[in-house]
Amino acid sequence: MPKISTLLSLATISLTTAAYALPEACTGVCTNSHDPSVIRRRDGTYFRFSTGGKIAVHTARDLTGPWTYQGAALPRGSAISLRGNQDLWAPDISFVDTQYVLLYSVSTFGSQNSAVGLATSPSMDTGTWTDAGAVVASTPQSRYNAIDGNLVSSASGGVDGSGPSYSLVFGSFWDGIFAAPVDVSTGNNSVRVRMRAGADAGGQHIQLSFDSSDRAREGGFVFPAAGGQYFLFFSQGSCCGYDRERPSRGKEYRIMVCRSAAATGGFVDKAGKPCASGGGSVVLESHGWVYGPGGQGVYQDPTYGPVLYYHYVDTRVGYADGQKRFGWNKIDFSSGWPVV
Repeated sequence: MPKISTLLSLATISLTTAAYALPEACTGVCTNSHDPSVIRRRDGTYFRFSTGGKIAVHTARDLTGPWTYQGAALPRGSAISLRGNQDLWAPDISFVDTQYVLLYSVSTFGSQNSAVGLATSPSMDTGTWTDAGAVVASTPQSRYNAIDGNLVSSASGGVDGSGPSYSLVFGSFWDGIFAAPVDVSTGNNSVRVRMRAGADAGGQHIQLSFDSSDRAREGGFVFPAAGGQYFLFFSQGSCCGYDRERPSRGKEYRIMVCRSAAATGGFVDKAGKPCASGGGSVVLESHGWVYGPGGQGVYQDPTYGPVLYYHYVDTRVGYADGQKRFGWNKIDFSSGWPVV
């Protein structure tokens, strides 16, 4: 008969293994899906945008797929005059007025000569995107790295405290993730997003998330949940090159979260530690055959409710960046915090 201590150990292993749900089903083209961004068009078609291929575009009739490659959002690359303008990163898709707004990043790995760019389309179909160039840029003299843009709409509690507003969340490594107010104008079937006067000089930037002991924070995404709470999701750890060298255990990509009553600023983790002072609670990390989940976003799906989507490595398949798969899970906010 097994000892009680042995049974307790087995129970602990079982609970640890079952801490996170495995990704939901994905069929069709589910690989090479780094930094996905997802939205559902009014006709029911899902669009998935991802890093590489000048922003690769895939569509499906359901989040489960089958996902089909449609082409590049910006087949000529970006008009932004920086190295990397033919290899675009970190898309972020949203809908404003009558237009779809796509943010993307122009940079090279490890560089601070970076920019968040903007493109718009009335339908998201390939061949319909208009590139409007840079919204915010950075140089080696900046506190931040201008990549990983996320356009956030707030009914109240914006950066300037003046009611309905838009903010741009961005940043990677250096001094962390920031937000700044932006002016969004619509008309003539176009959308323009501009940093407010003085914001690009750093005067109106608010630091949302920073960890002086581990600067590997990026991919900020703010999601408004029911009850007036805003959740800042971000990725922390080493994102890439796992086929060449894997980081020490626990230092690979993982998805973190902080919470605030305002769309930007004042974010804290479950223990009440400020996100801008190293705070952050784990939402999803490596488990089972899922390794290094990150590059996330959250979508309020009309069928599944709130879903967390991300990329991850399936250790049964391979660790190369081009093998990263599209993952998604339903998330539950009933405890006051997102639970996969």
